[in-house]
Amino acid sequence: MKILMFTWEFPPLISGGLGMACYGMVKALLALGIKIDLVLPTKEMVYFPLREESDVDTLPAVFMDPILNTEYTNQSFSGLHERLDYIGISGRPESYLQLTDLQKFMTAVDRKYWLTETFSQEEHQVWEDMTAHLIGEEDLIKKVQEYTLRAERFARDLDYNLIHAHDWLTYPSGMLAKKISKKPLVVHIHATEFDRAGGPGDERVHKIEHAGMIYADRVIAVSQYTAQMIMSRYRVDTGKIRIVHNAFTVSDETVLTKKRLFKGPTVLFLGRITLQKGPDYFLDVAERVLKVHPEARFIMAGTGDMARKLLRASAAKRLQNKFLFTGFLNRNQVEEILRAADIYVLPSVSEPFGISPLEAMAFGITSLISKQSGVAEVVHHAFKIDYWDVDLMADTINHLIENPEKCVKVGLEGMREVNKIHWNEAAEKIRGIYSSVLADFIKSAN
Repeated sequence: MKILMFTWEFPPLISGGLGMACYGMVKALLALGIKIDLVLPTKEMVYFPLREESDVDTLPAVFMDPILNTEYTNQSFSGLHERLDYIGISGRPESYLQLTDLQKFMTAVDRKYWLTETFSQEEHQVWEDMTAHLIGEEDLIKKVQEYTLRAERFARDLDYNLIHAHDWLTYPSGMLAKKISKKPLVVHIHATEFDRAGGPGDERVHKIEHAGMIYADRVIAVSQYTAQMIMSRYRVDTGKIRIVHNAFTVSDETVLTKKRLFKGPTVLFLGRITLQKGPDYFLDVAERVLKVHPEARFIMAGTGDMARKLLRASAAKRLQNKFLFTGFLNRNQVEEILRAADIYVLPSVSEPFGISPLEAMAFGITSLISKQSGVAEVVHHAFKIDYWDVDLMADTINHLIENPEKCVKVGLEGMREVNKIHWNEAAEKIRGIYSSVLADFIKSAN
């Protein structure tokens, strides 16, 4: 079985949980013998033919242009990072096409793909919604336009049985690939715009999410929480929705032993500093706890559009060096900060799943997670609290600080629990979804 997979993030191209989820998922699928041609938003027109488990770390690449591919294979690189830099993988993918090329996007899609005799009225409407809303001058929208424009080449030239697209950024690409190849499409929803925005959000993104899920043959939701969201908010046919919870596997090279940064207890927030993740609630909790335990230290690790606001709020509350901001952390720095933490807090307003709590628990960190999260469906050895209940969060943290032996005990129980949640189980479910979709596809073709 061979899959054409579109995703916006994959290590080292990563800004959040999507990248780590795709990494673990793809590695486990490769272990099952499934072949994957991975497409990322890179500078150069390349794809990554992944065949062995180790390929997720080396990322072998093939240029679509044969001449450029020959030049690439004849290059000598000092290491992986130099090779990936040559391809154009960075933490913040830029747009490499000229604006005039992007402006041709709607015209090309209109002419080639929806004005055909085989298009049903319903299908026409789905495509009209997608193309009408994939517009805007924002850098991200331009990048998605470019990524979608490139998808035509991959869809036509690569050989595959099924298409798998992750989140709205790649749904238009998955839709194009399905229309061009007539192969079935599976879309994976890791977070909806309602989750990210904590409310209505961007109407364009909603329309693209809706179009992708309606056009897909199956929709994979990362939790029951997310499945309910897409049924109620997007009116997606329940018959095509499948739930596959995420997992987390600690690398064999990961060091789990504690390495303290402070003498007192350390409480950690790790994630994007955005409305969805509830960082303002974390700050309110910190203020309450520090009044009782001034020896504690709170760390907000990550970046996001609320970072400046939270920095000013922290200064206004006079928390000083007791509430610290790290900024963006690379993979090694994330592991360092996890080794230093005693308590982890996920106060998300709306969290489809939440990989970081599993990661924290894998390091033996006692975790407080929002009841409004998908991860709350799969873990038991964590404190589950409503995101808005800052008083209960503060009381729980105070209790754990005052009872360090209990804090350690819950952390170890959580570690043992997470070590049993493997990606191979999720991969088996995804393989079953692939097989079911392909069986239906073959049946309909006959």
